[in-house]
Amino acid sequence: MGGGKGGVGKTFVTANLATSLARLGKRVIVVDVDLEGANLHTCLGVPTPQRSLADFVSERVEDLAKLVVDTPVPNLQLIGATHGNLADAQPSHLRRVRLLRGLRQLDADIVMLDLGAGSHASVLDYFLVSDDGILVLQPEPTSVENAYTFLRAAFYRRMRLAMVGHGVRQLVTMAMDQRNERGIRTPLDLLREIEAADTAEGHRFVETMRVFRPRIIVNGVRTAEDVKLGFSVSSVCKKYFGVEAEYLGYVNFDDEARQSVSMRRPIVDLRPDADVSIYLQRIARKLLGLPSTSAAGGRQDAGVPGYPSGGKR
Repeated sequence: MGGGKGGVGKTFVTANLATSLARLGKRVIVVDVDLEGANLHTCLGVPTPQRSLADFVSERVEDLAKLVVDTPVPNLQLIGATHGNLADAQPSHLRRVRLLRGLRQLDADIVMLDLGAGSHASVLDYFLVSDDGILVLQPEPTSVENAYTFLRAAFYRRMRLAMVGHGVRQLVTMAMDQRNERGIRTPLDLLREIEAADTAEGHRFVETMRVFRPRIIVNGVRTAEDVKLGFSVSSVCKKYFGVEAEYLGYVNFDDEARQSVSMRRPIVDLRPDADVSIYLQRIARKLLGLPSTSAAGGRQDAGVPGYPSGGKR
């Protein structure tokens, strides 16, 4: 669960989607990889874990399973990120590779990652290795701008790792500088350059572009225009990136959501019948490919267009 910008609600959405998925019968482990600002445990009502991901990063623990702790929610467990070394919080590349390998070996149906802010290589790698890279943004200019920056950085990192030829990798690196001398401004510009240099790499680029399918959640929706933001971002990704970005859904603004954080309980657990909870539960069901009827109230999801009835406006 990424977003580029801090404060858009990544941790709130992660905690509530994880809780919703656990209540749907899935064994879920949620991992806080924000080693410089860990607070997922707080949102889930878990006391500060004495051992956390920071111990793996510092090589004090090798087995990630030993860092798993229970939460108050049945089927939901947590690997926290407390007690990090702020002087050297991010894992080395080799350690990051071992971490990603270890995450896939955890005994769970679903492993969810709560990413930190920014576009550090470690954040991008966590986002890219996921089966479902989810981008959370709010209907604010700063959030939207940072979301595009994050997607662009993730896209180019994915491409650079996928390309084989040294010359083509250099082209991708050059394209990451938006003021590069070759005039490469968009991924489609880059594709034309790569095809001209190496046809085989051009085909590889297209295939990598095809499987890069980020998913979008708009948090803090207040108006119908806010709802449409997800479609706009998806459209821009298609037009300028050549990337299919799926709009998963939106979460309406609700003061009770903030209160739930203060109370250290996911809103879907504290108030499962609230509109904000219902929309979060629908997104969880969509992630699992389940029918969109909400367990709370049995209301049908009319689709992302539209606006929550009774939500705070």
